[in-house]
Amino acid sequence: MNDQTIKSKAQVVLPSKDLQADIDFIEQIGFRLDHIYPADDPSVAILSGHGLQVRLDRSAKGPAPVIHLLTDQPDSIHTGDKEYITPNGTIFKVLPKTYQLESPPTLHSFEVRRLQDSDSWVIGRAGMLYRDLIPNRLGGSIIASHIHIPKGGPVPDVVHYHTIGFQLIFCYRGWVKLVYEDQGPPFILHAGDCVTQPPEIRHRVLEASDNLEVIEIGIPSDHMTTIDHEMTLPTEHFRPDRTFQGQRFCHHLANEATWKEWRLPNLQSRNTGIDTATGGVASVHVIKPLSTATTSNILQHDVDILFTFVMKGSMTLEAEGEGIHSLQKGDAFVIPPGMEYSYFDCSEDMELLEVSLPGGKAIN
Repeated sequence: MNDQTIKSKAQVVLPSKDLQADIDFIEQIGFRLDHIYPADDPSVAILSGHGLQVRLDRSAKGPAPVIHLLTDQPDSIHTGDKEYITPNGTIFKVLPKTYQLESPPTLHSFEVRRLQDSDSWVIGRAGMLYRDLIPNRLGGSIIASHIHIPKGGPVPDVVHYHTIGFQLIFCYRGWVKLVYEDQGPPFILHAGDCVTQPPEIRHRVLEASDNLEVIEIGIPSDHMTTIDHEMTLPTEHFRPDRTFQGQRFCHHLANEATWKEWRLPNLQSRNTGIDTATGGVASVHVIKPLSTATTSNILQHDVDILFTFVMKGSMTLEAEGEGIHSLQKGDAFVIPPGMEYSYFDCSEDMELLEVSLPGGKAIN
């Protein structure tokens, strides 16, 4: 939609006691005077700039507002300051126009999150229920969410994308219908399947089964979700090898996976292929026993983040200086780098989802 098709215009009303002083100041920061009246004793002035129209009004009541001026060239605005305060008290804050993803350093800590001890589920985007699997989010470096849609059917989602470093969607229970930019027609993600959502790939959740449960990992924890009002999915072209900021879309199918020996005796894993698709940003494995697994080998790693979610069964975790923890399905834990840890008493039906960031083989 262009400006010619817009049938209305919005104004921000700013109270003013000294109309001329406010006009002079606001013109300095990039606005122009469009209207002023009445001529003999002006009480209203309308100015436009930075994609905004403001109305200075001597009869307006209420506190002066805060207005954000968005630009990637802050030095081009008046004196290049980050904030300007008009005589009437209105604050103009100069902020970046282009969203900048900030990846804070990881605040390493040992974390155990039990399903039975969790806080209440909260309602998030598109009406989905969220449970935080790492409440402290390691200083903002990661968010791990257990997402639940109790009642299936069409999902009230729209085409959108995330400005993010890495994102994993792992279907834990049920199924969900998804569609992605340049990745063909909509498809069903079944329990045990997963996808990576490369940075800024457009996508949409279309439909879900009853009692859908998903594990979602995002790096960093604070990232922007943007609605794309123009794109329609699916897109015309099928380009599975397209890269998005160096990462490819990856759709891992559990029923086609190859199981191999893992780093502990009596355990095996399937590699989701995410290490290759992301260029080593992350590795994602599913782990289960070869037989009844009681193992005491000491493990250690030097990756930045090692997150594990217990999808099925039970196990015992012992971590250096952190004691022994009996874990059941729905529980999650984070092991910081350099800490020694061991797994014991793994049940025959145990199944773990392990995510390491960055990817690679820095675990032994």
